[in-house]
Amino acid sequence: MLWWKNPKRSKFGKWLDSEGIQQTDFATKSKVSRNTVWKLCNDKNYIPSAFILKKIMDAARKVDNTKHPKDFFDI
Repeated sequence: MLWWKNPKRSKFGKWLDSEGIQQTDFATKSKVSRNTVWKLCNDKNYIPSAFILKKIMDAARKVDNTKHPKDFFDI
């Protein structure tokens, strides 16, 4: 099985894959650690803190302005 076809990816991870963005590139752009981005992409139950969520959403909105936190996380 190819890594981008991982059925265990979270909504956020699937979105990154569909946009063709690598986790390391997103970590650099959002100024969040690579470990945090890995958790966001692979742990469906992970919910980031408000500070991290703001950084993530600011970077995600540069790619797709219509995205909201509810699109990725169950909050």
